[in-house]
Amino acid sequence: MEKKVAIIASNGGLFDAYKVFNIATAAAATDQEVAIFFTFEGLNLIHKEADQQLPMPEGKEHFAEGFAKSNVPAIPELVAMAQEMGVTFIGCQMTMDVMGLEKENFIDGIEVGGAVTFLEFAKDADITLTF
Repeated sequence: MEKKVAIIASNGGLFDAYKVFNIATAAAATDQEVAIFFTFEGLNLIHKEADQQLPMPEGKEHFAEGFAKSNVPAIPELVAMAQEMGVTFIGCQMTMDVMGLEKENFIDGIEVGGAVTFLEFAKDADITLTF
């Protein structure tokens, strides 16, 4: 039986993005079914414009050079990789409504749903993580 990994992305910084997409792609690479629920600031990780300018945590600017030297893929590359590997992206409908955002504001290929949509996936997940 295939294992399932349920991830909640509720923070919208650069480090948050790396955590979310690193875990998601690693799980998908090991043949686990993965879904990420993007809510509140986490929606920035899949927003068509915000994902290009995710903030580096204050005082951590020196990591930018390390990312470059280590050939760590940029967030849009990790997003594409996750999608190619079959990771399901669910944008929180309630948060989108509150923020005045539409599905068109986000990268292609996302689902839009509420907490119930995510909980349906997560109810029998082997691993549940929040970032």
